[in-house]
Amino acid sequence: MNSRQLFLQHVAQTSPAPIGLEITEARGCYMWGPDNRKYLDLISGFSVMNLGHGQPVVIDAIKKQVDSYMHLMVYGELIETPQVQYAKMLTQYLPKSLNCVYFTNSGTEATEGAMKLAKRVTGRTRIISCNNSYHGSSQGALSIMGGEYFKQAFRPLLPGITHVPFNSDEALNAINDETACIILETVQAEAGVRLPDEAWIKALRQKCTETGTLLILDEIQVGFGRTGPLWAFEAYDIVPDILMLGKALGGGLPLGAFIADYHLMNQLTYNPVLGHISTFAGHPVSCAAGLASFQLLVNGIDSLNSSDNNISAGIEKWHVKEKAEKIKLKLLTSHAIKAIRNAGLLMAVEFENDEIAQTIIHACVKAGLITDWFLFCGNSMRVAPPLTISDDDIDYLCRIITDTAGGIVHQITGK
Repeated sequence: MNSRQLFLQHVAQTSPAPIGLEITEARGCYMWGPDNRKYLDLISGFSVMNLGHGQPVVIDAIKKQVDSYMHLMVYGELIETPQVQYAKMLTQYLPKSLNCVYFTNSGTEATEGAMKLAKRVTGRTRIISCNNSYHGSSQGALSIMGGEYFKQAFRPLLPGITHVPFNSDEALNAINDETACIILETVQAEAGVRLPDEAWIKALRQKCTETGTLLILDEIQVGFGRTGPLWAFEAYDIVPDILMLGKALGGGLPLGAFIADYHLMNQLTYNPVLGHISTFAGHPVSCAAGLASFQLLVNGIDSLNSSDNNISAGIEKWHVKEKAEKIKLKLLTSHAIKAIRNAGLLMAVEFENDEIAQTIIHACVKAGLITDWFLFCGNSMRVAPPLTISDDDIDYLCRIITDTAGGIVHQITGK
């Protein structure tokens, strides 16, 4: 049996038709198959590989940490240098009230921890989340997911969950003094890249403050420079009570986190003791990789050992907004593309309907572009390449998408 057959027979599948490409190497913005076929990565491992594949400084950090030690003990009991250093650096680049990091294994587990913390701190149980939201697939995270299709087979789920439309007065009106928290993505990713209205999200922050409700922002997919600034919430001049991170946090290795003020987080240590616990959370190798990647993101490769943390210069060096604008301008020359929504280099390229979009996506994969769709927006293609993508690669991906889309739309509609 070849690798594909073994994959289909012995690795649990998540869909009837997985992409099923065998990848033997990945470097920068590209992946290669066993036949030396080259693919441009337009997904970045779903925003995990924000700085591309195979960054030497990240690989070196992993090797160095493996030589020192790997797993030692259950999370939070021993002082592990990679955890301490990474937590310190993350909080240096966050508002003062986000000063205490609880590392987890994944973004989903960050969701679970944040929900527990909100209940523990407020003494309340009611949670609000948004329609067409995605925060993970465990049963707690599934309970706040904003799409019934993905939940229907697994009920009963957590009680006390209220779903509201994103960007709505209904969301504001739902918050009261019985609400533990409202959880939302700063930018709704799986809804097809939907941005909040600035006045709305500021009013949401204010309503939470007035009612003692915790505002939890999920930046698992949109953090770490993906939208332009380091954190997506910076664009709206607000600060959450709890911030959830994952994906790019580990520099390519599994890692998540929820971050809050120390006086909130410390309440997980008593009544009960071990209020949140995990064996492998904040694994030292993952933290070492994440720290190296984060240093590269905010400082640049020449500043890894420097104490001069110039965050503005560091983030701007990746030219996220300029690259996104170039992609938009080139793609919108195609009559097959109906709209493009984006927050930096998280982009939803919209087609006339789901059938056309899925046909174009599959054809682009065959043509050498690794791309996909959105859970709650099937008529849109995901374009979210590593922030390191070059101008030549942008020209290439735009040419493939426009040529492929134009040909398929003509075949299907005759236009």
